[in-house]
Amino acid sequence: MGLVIIGIGGIGVSNAMDDVLKTLALGSCVGVMVYSPKLRVAGLIHIALPESKINQQLAQEKPCYFADTGILFLMNELSKFGLLLYSDLVIKIAGGSNIMDPEQRFDIGTRNVLAVKKNLWRYKLGPIAEDVGGNKSRTVKLAVETGKIVLSSPSIGEWEL
Repeated sequence: MGLVIIGIGGIGVSNAMDDVLKTLALGSCVGVMVYSPKLRVAGLIHIALPESKINQQLAQEKPCYFADTGILFLMNELSKFGLLLYSDLVIKIAGGSNIMDPEQRFDIGTRNVLAVKKNLWRYKLGPIAEDVGGNKSRTVKLAVETGKIVLSSPSIGEWEL
């Protein structure tokens, strides 16, 4: 396969060792990256909004657009690859910035981060690392073979999470 691009509200789950899951330009959106070292399965979703109740039709069409339906959908997809224990997962998150909302009137970025954590807590899970907030856009790459996550931003360059 190779490079798997995940758009807004999208998901990528893979156990192909040569795959790299990638999502671009996380602003207020949040990327949730999960990895099972035991199964060598990686998953990445690109969440745009905290709650699906604002648009049930979109939630049906693109469950990963919202934190509440996206986390559930991701866990169900991982189970198709043999994941039985969620505690085997390494979880990291990135994004949730305030690029388009400098006065934080709507504070979508912060609300997205909190919604992601709240929905992970339902599974007794949480991120072991995060790069969230601020005012930068982030692109995320997750290597299936190693679980290594590389973030990048035009103004900063690349760094590992």
